[in-house]
Formats: sequence, structure tokens, C-alpha cells
Amino acid sequence: MTAATPPVLPFRDPRLPFAKRVDDLLSRLTLDEKVSFLHQFVPAVERLGVAAFRTGQEALHGVAWMGPATVFPQAVGLGATWNEDLVRRVGEAVSQEVRAMRARDERVGLNVWAPVVNLLRHPLWGRNEEGYSEDPKLTSAIATAYTHGLRGTDPLYWRTAPVLKHWLAHNNETARDTSSSSVRPRVLHEYDLRAFRETVEAGAVAGVMPAYNLVNGRPNHVSPYLREHLRAWTEEDLLVCSDAGAPSNLVDSEHYFDTHEEATAASVLAGVDSFTDHGTDSSTILARVRGALEQGLLTEADIDTAVRRQLSVRFRLGEFDGPDAYDAPGAFDTPGHRDLAREAAEQAIVLLKNDGVLPLAPDSRIAVVGLLADECKLDWYSGTLIHRSTPLEGLYERFGAERVRFAEGVDRVLLKAADGRFLRVPEAVGVAEEVPGAEGALDPALLAGRTDLPPLTADAEGTELALVDWGEGVLTLRAPDGRHLSVADDGFLRASADQPGGWIVQETFRLEPHGQGHLLRHLGTGRHVSVAADGVKVAEESAPHGEVFELVVVERGEDAVARVAADADVVVVVAGNDPHINGRETEDRTTLRLPGHQRRLLRAARAANPRTVLALVSAYPYAVEPGPLAAVLWTAHGGQAAGTALARVLAGDVSPAGRLPQTWYGRDADLPDLLDYDVIGSRQTYLYFEGVPLFPFGHGLTYTTFAYGDLSARVSADLVEVSFSVTNTGDRAADEVAQLYVRAAAPSVVRPRRQLVAHRRVTLAPGERKDLAFAVPLAEFGFWDVALGQWRVEPGPYDLLAGASSADIRMRTTVTLDGEPTGPRPVRERGLPAADFDEQGGTGIVDRGKVSGDAVTAVAGGTGELVYRDCDFGPGVTGVRAEVAGEGTLEVFLDGGPVLAVLTPQTPTSGPYDYVVLDAALVTEGVHDVHLRLRGPLRLAHVGFSG
Repeated sequence: MTAATPPVLPFRDPRLPFAKRVDDLLSRLTLDEKVSFLHQFVPAVERLGVAAFRTGQEALHGVAWMGPATVFPQAVGLGATWNEDLVRRVGEAVSQEVRAMRARDERVGLNVWAPVVNLLRHPLWGRNEEGYSEDPKLTSAIATAYTHGLRGTDPLYWRTAPVLKHWLAHNNETARDTSSSSVRPRVLHEYDLRAFRETVEAGAVAGVMPAYNLVNGRPNHVSPYLREHLRAWTEEDLLVCSDAGAPSNLVDSEHYFDTHEEATAASVLAGVDSFTDHGTDSSTILARVRGALEQGLLTEADIDTAVRRQLSVRFRLGEFDGPDAYDAPGAFDTPGHRDLAREAAEQAIVLLKNDGVLPLAPDSRIAVVGLLADECKLDWYSGTLIHRSTPLEGLYERFGAERVRFAEGVDRVLLKAADGRFLRVPEAVGVAEEVPGAEGALDPALLAGRTDLPPLTADAEGTELALVDWGEGVLTLRAPDGRHLSVADDGFLRASADQPGGWIVQETFRLEPHGQGHLLRHLGTGRHVSVAADGVKVAEESAPHGEVFELVVVERGEDAVARVAADADVVVVVAGNDPHINGRETEDRTTLRLPGHQRRLLRAARAANPRTVLALVSAYPYAVEPGPLAAVLWTAHGGQAAGTALARVLAGDVSPAGRLPQTWYGRDADLPDLLDYDVIGSRQTYLYFEGVPLFPFGHGLTYTTFAYGDLSARVSADLVEVSFSVTNTGDRAADEVAQLYVRAAAPSVVRPRRQLVAHRRVTLAPGERKDLAFAVPLAEFGFWDVALGQWRVEPGPYDLLAGASSADIRMRTTVTLDGEPTGPRPVRERGLPAADFDEQGGTGIVDRGKVSGDAVTAVAGGTGELVYRDCDFGPGVTGVRAEVAGEGTLEVFLDGGPVLAVLTPQTPTSGPYDYVVLDAALVTEGVHDVHLRLRGPLRLAHVGFSG
């Protein structure tokens, strides 16, 4: 007899809906097995044939940390394309490479941690390169396109499962795990939540990652917004993955909870489903989960909820339906992907100024100079380059090497020790070219520096080094063979690194004046460099200081630049940043200014040749003086095809059509404090900025001209239908990015000066016209009404503005919307939730309790004021009641008049969450503006009125 075929377990049956299959598998797991699913690295359940799984594969602009892959432009560069179709195709290519790479390396994960939808509110944020735009509408449009590309087009199975980063209001690296973003309700709903919401609602998001910071005094990893907002936007089971080490921060650095068991339980209950902590070692996290279960802080049902969300993602990825479940094949480094990388790099280039020098004539003699002229820089979330194109290589290829001259502009120096000898880089004989083990590192932060190369020594001749000052006195030193000086774990200096990099950069130094010379401090270790008998190394911590060096300048960079610039028809100065220095994850910038070394080179080029073009290649905006320059371009670090793309744009093979995804400010004084998240109150971004920017949001020029016409608008039940035409009136084919903005003409509260509601990138041949139509939902005209605690479209006139940027408006018309009328605040009925203010000064929003709720307090225990406009006291009130905690004083006054009531706790409350109710007499009637003044570290949750 033939043995009976064992029945297919329901969770293996592809005919059943995913939800039933998830339930079946979940029911078969033991509690210990389910607990093990809560760590990033999930072990296999061999008795059920369930494979191991890990959350998290970096894929921001290509597959990262897993070795060679196609490298596309940085995310901010993809944002500068303003092209959803292009970005969707980039997402498709990345997801195809994820699948192809996983087929040969199971460490490559299908749960991709991308894209980043944090808004680029402040240009000094160190991670500016990771976001798409300062505008929530543009950010959500680009992010939606990328997630749809990552997800794939199969109606059932997902090619990869995208996780959005970083929830929420996260724009600072300074004290990023302990700082709190004070986000008023209008900013929360109209700005920070919006980019996440519209991307999630588009249906191709598998989850989110909470950020390290706190919002309104509460860590994002225990945020009630995960439940109240995120999970309300979709019926899909979203997987919430913690950021690396953030669960431990709840106790260790934030001190928000007393024990890790409490913190872990609170995270799970808030909605965190997977803990990224302690690397691949799950034992610590799992012990905390078990401890929370034993203490009654969690139940098995809570664990089931988290595991169900993870399993839902895994089923959608086809894991339980065999290798052919997702039948669309992977693809890796295809000609199509290479072409797409070049196309993306071309579309990301923004022409900021052009006095007619561009495009370059075919027979131009070109001097290409600058610290980034022969560089193709990678960032922390880049893959390893398979192909590489620098601006110099691109110009060689396009114009011919005989027509292009090059000067990097480094300072060429010798370092002379006190005994008269010079630092020397010894020849490396018989050592490998590449760093052992560098390929496909799951965490490149764990890679150690090379110790197989000989350390530096000192002798009578020394080695000429290339010195670059990247700003703030941060230097790199490079040997003649192109390798940077670096320090490995043994403390010796070696010429060993292709580029600066690593979680703690080991290739940066600072020269510190000392006597008649300089000490050379290695910034990675914080120790000075010394010359010893066995080689050059960092001094012991106990040493008073290291070697005193004389800096001998062999050639100044500006002299080399001036030589090649003088004989050229045009000079292209390629300037910008190194993504691992002075502005990166863990480190914010301190200024918008271009570093001094590069300003020197730019001045030298301009003095030698007035036909100077500045090409900025950077992860963020700079404040530069464009006036003396013939042309200015900007591109983010453009990936593997950056140089070819720039050369094609300079030559006119491609007409530039990128647009700025964020405002470029002219000076540091235009910026708010980095930790000021109140974009409304402090007038941040193009939405509210009242000054004159260096270059406005949406700005970008091209090599032709466009005319706009035939603007019309029609209001229907739930839409405003807008149409207009764009015509190419020049003699070159080019793209135009048509932009549509709205502005409330007579608002009752502060509203955006103009707000993007739609855009479209179109390609037009000379003389060609296209008619564009946009259906703008009425909700786009709304704002969050703090008096009602809901969205509201205000009745009245709204201007519709069509043009080529937020400042270059070509046409306008006005529509009148019926909206939803409202009256003054009904404060007798609702009172005043403290955080629902209209204006404030000197205050911050904090957590009313550890689980939910907001309160307001004066910053640093000083004095702050809250204003609530148009409060209706009806026929009258006789008393005021306040819920407060801590110690201090609350003063109440109306319309800027005298203080009418003072409320002070008799004794400080026992803790910040122990609220008491205070009463005082207050007699008034009618409609007034209510002013509340907080003195001292008093927390105010609510004010009510009676009588």
C-alpha cells in the first residue's frame, strides 16, 4: 500500500486567505516561540518548517550594506526630480536587486527599511540627504512612488515589504535620543503626520520605524500616535520595527522607565512589534519580554498581536508558498538599471543660475577643479559601487581628455616632527587591495580598520600628503596612492582607507596650534598623534600631548586651481560635502556656509576666469554668493552615474529640469533653532518663511523657455478641478515641472503663504503644448482647527497659483469655497486643552502621562505664555479651574489686560504626572482672547471655566 500523503497544514494552503493562514500558524506556535519572534533576528521553527527571518534591509537609494549593487542618487536627489514615475521605476529596480541578491545570499532581507519620509524642515539636519523634501505633499508623492516600486505589481504577493522611517518629527542628530520635539496639534496634523498618512493610505507600506527622539515629552517608541493615527489609516497589519538600540534607550539614556521590563511592555502595548536591539543577540530582549510576561505587564494576547503583524508581512512576501510564489524574477545590474541610474542622476540636477555660459560649446576648453571634481561619494546608506563616474571622468568622456584640464585644489603638505624628520607613508608590499571582510557586511559599523598595512614612520624626506579642510577645522590627509590616513584598533596611523567612513570616522584630524607648531588630533579617538620608534600612532590617554608638528605647505590648492583656470574657456568648480564628515547621521551641521577651503578655491577660479560655473554636489543646501558666478548647479550625490549625468547636462545633451525640494536660505540668521519644530510659530519652510530665500522651493532653470496659459478652475461637490496649458516656446526639447499652489486669501488663523497641492513633470518638444488637469480634493484647502479638534475647510476665497516654482508664479485665479463656518471657541463647554493654543512663546509641549495626553510647561522652568483666540464665555463665568502638576504659577488675563486670576499649588506635587485641580475666581462674559502665563516648571494640562 502507498502511504497516505500527509494533509497540508492550513497555513501552507495558498487557497486560503492570508488572515486565516496567519491565525492557523499563530495557533501552532508555543509562547516561547512567539516571544522569539519579537527580536529583529527571528529563529527558525524547524518543527513547523518555518524559516528564520530578519527585519530590516537598508534600501534607501539602492541595496545597501550587502556588497555591490546599483547605486542611485541620494533620496534628496530623487526628491529633486519631482518625478513620481521615475522614482517608482527606481523602486522597482531596487526591489528586483533585493530579490536577485537574496537568491544568492539569504542574509539579504525582503523587509526593506525605506523610504525616509521625515520632512526636511531644517537644512542643518545631518541626515538631510535621506529625506525627499520640506513639503509634505511632495514628500508623500515621491515616497508613495518609491514604495509602490518596492512592493511590485503582483496583486497578491509583495516583491519587498517597505517600512517608512522615522516616526515622528525627527530632524535633529544633536541629542537625538533624549531631545523632545514640541509639536503643536496644527503642526502635527498639517505637517508631520501628513507625509506618513498619505503614503500609508496609498497602500504599499508594510510598516514604520519609530525615531529615536521624543515628541511632546514622550518617546516615539511608546507613542499613542501609532495606535491613534498610523493604524487607523489602513486595514493592513502594519509591522512596527524599532530603531537600533532605541528600546534600551527608554531606560538607559532617556530614563523614561525604571526597568527594561516596563519599557519593553510599554513599547509592545503602544504598537512596537519587532525589537532591533543588541545586534544579532536576541537573548537580552527576549529575557525582558519574558520578564514583562511574568510580572503581568504583558499577556500572551499582546504577544500574539505583535507576532500576527509580522506573519502578515511574511505571508504577503510569499514566504510560505514556495520559491515560485512571487514569480516576477529578480534582476541585478542590468543595462536597464544602469540606464535608469543615469536617467535619475540627470533628472536630479537643478540649474540654479545661468548667465548664458551653459550649455557649453562643443569645442570648449574646460578646467574642472575642486575637491569633488574627481570623486563619486557614497553615504552611510549606499551600496558598493559596481560602476563609477566622477565629474572629471564624465567631462573627459564627453569633451575629450585633450580639452579638459584638472586641478583638485588640495593643499599639498609635509608634516615635520620636532626632531626634523617628516612623516612618511611606507610602501605596502604583498598586501591585499581590498579590506578583508568588507563585502556584504550586515552592519558596516562593525568593520575594523586595516592592520595588515605598515604604519607610518618618519624620515628625512617624508611623504607629501594631500590635505583637505572640510570645514570646522576637520581635515583629511591622503597619501599619493589615494589612500587616506586612518587609525585602526591598534592605534597606529596607516594610509589604508579609500574614503572616510564608518560609524565613527577614523580618517579625520584637526590641527591645533601649540607653541611654534601644531598638535595633530585624531578625531575618531580624540587623541593626539605621536611619533614612536615602532611607528606613528595616537598617544596614550595619559600622555600630556603628542608630537608638535610644523606644517610645511608645498603647494596651496588655490595656486593649482588658478593655473588651470587661467587658460580655459570655462571653469567648472565642483564643490560640496563628504557625506561622512560634518553633517551625517549622529552629527548635525553648524552652518550653511561652504567650507573655507572650498571658498578659497572658488575665489581663485573666479579671479582667474570670470566664466566660472559652480557645480555643488552635496547632501544639503549651502549659502553661497551666486552673483559673481556665470552659472550655478546643484545635485545631490548622484550615485554611480553622477559624473556622466553632470557632463551631459553641462554639454546640453540633457536640458536640466530638477527642482529644489527645499528652501535654500541665504544666511544662518534666517534659520530657527534646530530643535524648534513649530514651523508655524517660527515661520519655517517655504510654507511660512517671510524672508527672501537665496533660492526658493521648487526653483530650477532649464535651457529653454515655457509659457503658461488658459488657467481655469471649477468647484464641484468635493473637488476643485484646475487646468492650464504649458508650451515650450524655446528651441530645445526639455522637461518642465508645472506646480500648483493654493493660498487662503482671508484666513482667520495663520495659514501657509502658499502650499503645494499638485505638480507634474512633462516633456515638451520645441513649440509643443500640453494641457494639464488636476483634481484637488477640498480637504487640501483645510486646516486643523484646534478649537474643534478636527479638520475644517474655512469658507471664503482661495487663490490658485500656477507656475514654475513657489516664487515664479505665472498665473493665478480665485475660487470661493462654502466651507464649514464656525464661531468662537465654546470654552464654557470644552474648556481649553493646554496644547490647543493659537500662539505661544517660551513654552514646550510635554507628556501629561506616560501613555497618552499632552500638557504645556515653560521652557527650562522660565516664563512662557499661551494665547487662545476668540474664546466665547457666553452670558458669563465666575470661576477658572486648572489641572496642573509640579510647582510654579499660572496667571490668567484677557485681551492683553491685567492679570485676573493667579493659581499656584500650595505645595509642589509629588511628580510630573500627579495633577491637582486649582480654582480661582474669574468674572467675565462675551468673547475674549485668553492669555495664560506660566512661571516656573509648572505643567498645565487643561483650563476650564464655571459659573
